[in-house]
Amino acid sequence: MGDRFVVVPVEKGVGVGVAGVGQHSEAVVADPAPESVGSGGPAEEKVAGEDSVFEPPGDPNVQVPILKYNREPNKYGDGVPKENSPFINNTDNDKGNNYDGTNMALFEDEIEINPMVSSLLNKLANYTNLTQGAQEHEEADNDEGPKKKEVKSPQMGTFMGVYLPCLQNILGVILFLRLTWIVGTAGILESLAIVLLCCSCTMLTAISMSAIATNGVVPAGGSYYMISRSLGPEFGGAVGLCFYLGTTFAGSMYILGTIEILLTYIVPKAAIFVAEKKEDEVNALLNNMRVYGTCCLALMSVVVFVGVKYVNKLALVFLACVILSILSIYAGVIKTIFEPPDFPVCMLGNRTLQNNNFDTCLKTKIIDNLTVTTKLWRLFCDGPELNATCNEYFVLNNVTEMQGIPGLTSKVISENMWSVYGPLGKLVDDKKLESVGVGASAQDKYLPYVVNDITTFFTLLVGIYFPSVTGIMAGSNRSGDLRDAQKSIPIGTILAITTTSFIYVTCVILFGASIEGVLLRDKFGDSVKGNLVIGTLSWPSPWVIVIGSFFSCCGAGLQSLTGAPRLLQAIARDGIVPFLQVFGHGKANGEPTWALLLTAGICEIGILIASLDAVAPILSMFFLMCYLFVNLACALQTLLRTPNWRPRFKFYHWALSFLGMSLCLALMFICSWYYAIVAMAIATCIYKYIEYRGAEKEWGDGIRGLSLNAARYALIRLEEAPPHTKNWRPQLLVLLNVDSDQGVKHPRLLSLTTQLKAGKGLTIVGNVLEGTYLTKDTEARKAEQNIKSAMSEERTKGFCHVVVSSNLRDGVSHLIQSAGLGGMKHNTILMAWPGTWRQANDPQSWKNFIETVRESTAAHHALLVAKNVDSFPTNLERLGEGTIDVWWVVHDGGMLMLLPFLLRQHKVWRKCKMRIFTVAQMDDNSIQMKKDLQMFLYHLRLNAEVEVVEMHDNDISAFTYEKTLVMEQRSQMLKQMQLSRTEREREIQSITDESRNSIRRKNQGAPSTTRSRSTSAAEDTQEDEAQLIHDRNTASHAAINDKAEVGPDRVHMTWTKDKLFLERNRNRECNANVAVRDLFNMKPEWESLNQSNVRRMHTAVKLNEIVVNKSQGAQLVLLNMPGPPRNRGGDENYMEFLEVLLEGLNRVLLVRGGGREVITIYS
Repeated sequence: MGDRFVVVPVEKGVGVGVAGVGQHSEAVVADPAPESVGSGGPAEEKVAGEDSVFEPPGDPNVQVPILKYNREPNKYGDGVPKENSPFINNTDNDKGNNYDGTNMALFEDEIEINPMVSSLLNKLANYTNLTQGAQEHEEADNDEGPKKKEVKSPQMGTFMGVYLPCLQNILGVILFLRLTWIVGTAGILESLAIVLLCCSCTMLTAISMSAIATNGVVPAGGSYYMISRSLGPEFGGAVGLCFYLGTTFAGSMYILGTIEILLTYIVPKAAIFVAEKKEDEVNALLNNMRVYGTCCLALMSVVVFVGVKYVNKLALVFLACVILSILSIYAGVIKTIFEPPDFPVCMLGNRTLQNNNFDTCLKTKIIDNLTVTTKLWRLFCDGPELNATCNEYFVLNNVTEMQGIPGLTSKVISENMWSVYGPLGKLVDDKKLESVGVGASAQDKYLPYVVNDITTFFTLLVGIYFPSVTGIMAGSNRSGDLRDAQKSIPIGTILAITTTSFIYVTCVILFGASIEGVLLRDKFGDSVKGNLVIGTLSWPSPWVIVIGSFFSCCGAGLQSLTGAPRLLQAIARDGIVPFLQVFGHGKANGEPTWALLLTAGICEIGILIASLDAVAPILSMFFLMCYLFVNLACALQTLLRTPNWRPRFKFYHWALSFLGMSLCLALMFICSWYYAIVAMAIATCIYKYIEYRGAEKEWGDGIRGLSLNAARYALIRLEEAPPHTKNWRPQLLVLLNVDSDQGVKHPRLLSLTTQLKAGKGLTIVGNVLEGTYLTKDTEARKAEQNIKSAMSEERTKGFCHVVVSSNLRDGVSHLIQSAGLGGMKHNTILMAWPGTWRQANDPQSWKNFIETVRESTAAHHALLVAKNVDSFPTNLERLGEGTIDVWWVVHDGGMLMLLPFLLRQHKVWRKCKMRIFTVAQMDDNSIQMKKDLQMFLYHLRLNAEVEVVEMHDNDISAFTYEKTLVMEQRSQMLKQMQLSRTEREREIQSITDESRNSIRRKNQGAPSTTRSRSTSAAEDTQEDEAQLIHDRNTASHAAINDKAEVGPDRVHMTWTKDKLFLERNRNRECNANVAVRDLFNMKPEWESLNQSNVRRMHTAVKLNEIVVNKSQGAQLVLLNMPGPPRNRGGDENYMEFLEVLLEGLNRVLLVRGGGREVITIYS
């Protein structure tokens, strides 16, 4: 053999194969023998099993191992296919991220299925699954070439992305056309009650919506997405369709408002239908609304169909109109203090007159010393003569003129404080003025009085006003365009509601303090020559309000016709309502053409109703139902406390959500009890239809979480489909051991179980007794009773299941397969580490452990293994300042992230902080990895310190070779020792005696030694004694160790020529060359080592050094658990790897995911 020994790692980009059963996978190249070097022959190749080495053409120095193996899937849990996930078992994620080097060799089998964290962090931090929004539609419209434009990252902030859109959607037609009328009719006090009632409803809903919206990434879809993903497809579909209908009827309301402003205040002469008689005016107005409304709807539909980009570009213009109009109102109110505007109101007695048809508020006037009758006289008399027959009330009462807007200093506020309700046709009068003569008669409706066009009462006004506070979902609908949706949506929405509430409250007070009551109750401004009442107050001109409100209504109508079809398209594409699937299709760029047609058709129904006051309560019902279920979703999620419920918005409470839900329900019946019943009936029918015909989707809803506490019906529902990632919670099967007296061995395992139950999942405590049930039934009952007593002491709520089986392995397998019922089945296995596996007389202890690991993988269950479980805290302890350290090496579903969150919900761990460590390789950008990890945790709503630990690709140390040598010789001994129990005990005793003699000789030869792991000589002696107990070749190891311990240092070096010469020179200077020559005597045994084991041991040693260095003082360490080898011949080596990996750590929880995502960034 040559003078040096080289371990050749696999070249970068070359996948590492895994040997099949009975084979080793390795590629070891030794130096050429002296004779081969002299003859120019090829180097010796030592390849175990049937492996061979392929030399690529052109570069004979690069040797790539070709590993032949025959994997047997599903036989022992090896190669069990994992469930689909965006990150797990996704071949696209692994491209270009092949394992390289020896640092992570212990996890090389895992990397084939679970990617390394270092290669996945960027995808996790920037993962998106957003639906196509307006920006993408616009870019698709502009895309004329074959290559699509790159979608820009969202850049909208809180102000532009949430605050202003909500402001635009909340402030609208009701403010400009009906608020003055509501103040005049209900009075200031009741109007404030209406405003505060409605604004409180939307504020409570906004708080609930903020909690849901910040509980993960909310794609475009707004309330529909939030409700459907929180309460399930049935509720989501029902409420989503109601919200769609509400948005559609909102479009009708805005179009009707647009036409009302156009025909009443801008161009009244454009009316097609003109009333010949006063009693026909209402019908003529409604017919004009229908004709012009239909034309306006067709025009708006064409604009939306041509391209949504035009709507988006005009949005800021429409918003500017709204803001300018509101500013003009405040400016006008301030101006009334100094100079009230001149808008006189003509009163006959105490009755308000329409002054559209007369010029002066006089019965007669003097022209050239002659008394001449006016146009007003002719309206009440049958002729212009002074002796004509006139209306009795006209004759008995005088005509007076009063200022319609006396201003803030006029003390009119006291007169407008109380309500003035009345029936249809009631005259609008002023009680403070004198009135003589007869009361109202049937003939009054033909006279130019201002009258009520509808019967007014408090609940009606609530229904008319409520649409003015809707629009709070505008921010969540734009979540795909926001830079930081979880920050912007709560702040922007709540700030917008606060701003609009302030505007409404101040407007109510200012209107009541500045405008006469009769003018406030004049809905259409007939008493001020057909001017918009709120326009008479504005400055510098009434046209500011008129034009501003007109464009505001146009913009709101366009926004409704843009948003409603996309909402219907989202519902149709979800497939929960089968007959709506046709509306999921559209143009090539995704524009919902068919949905737009249906929306326009439903919108036309609202336009045919023609009355703004009749349409407003309809959409109030649909919006209130939507808000009701948003509050229900938040309250339900809060009460259920599912593990996925981690809103970043913290200012919520289930009581607030319940109050908001109750308020929505009350407002529905206050507005219109029959509309409320109809709306609820529609929602119920849709719910039942989806339940029986659709609802094949599973979105992880909170209602399904309630099924855990229900009986047969709930079990059947739970069995329909596996839970969604958002609804995932650890359902524990705790494998508990009992002693010979059926007493619980590790009660602290039950303590840990209780502390993990913040997830509110199922707990099954299982135990296996060996024997037959007929002979062990008494012991089984006793064990079950003892386990239940221990569960009661540890406050573990769950079920106990004791199985009697012929052997332990089969019993555990039966538990894993059959525990639970229907949907109440476990998904996580919790067990204790077999701490005495080395000293156990029966090797089945560690074999059973490894088989349990394999079977949990085969069953797609997560596995938790507690090391040193007896040192875990009880439920009565309260850990002070400390940390829970998570070492995230490979991503296998997110269990490592979820467990600390669950533990910290318990009083024991509440004060502990969470730290997350991940390992970076030499070619990783550790700074970017840290940023990505922080972003990922931000999306997960988890607060944790982040640290990226760089693991350098160091050379394999002599200590690693020695540990591997001892491990393999023990493994060989265990394989070949097929003796009886008595013979095995004698053999072990003789080996123990020899190893002790060996250690004693070592202590005499080298009383003080050190090694690279910085442990004392006494600890080394104890460790060596423990490691050599089962070794057949103890004598040779003693001799080797005697030689190795003579030198000044326990050697930590790599066997390459340069380092070897340096080491030799150093030892010559120290006069210790004897130790080096003795170390070379070890080389022949080290050459025979399985290099795969060497690499894995190297990973365990290096990772242990890093973990101990960073987390030795942590209260708990969570670490990825490497999978067992596919080659069953290396099972005992696997136990050694784990022992080395966990050495020096107190409380450790090894975590092995079940092959599916258990934590998500989405709501």
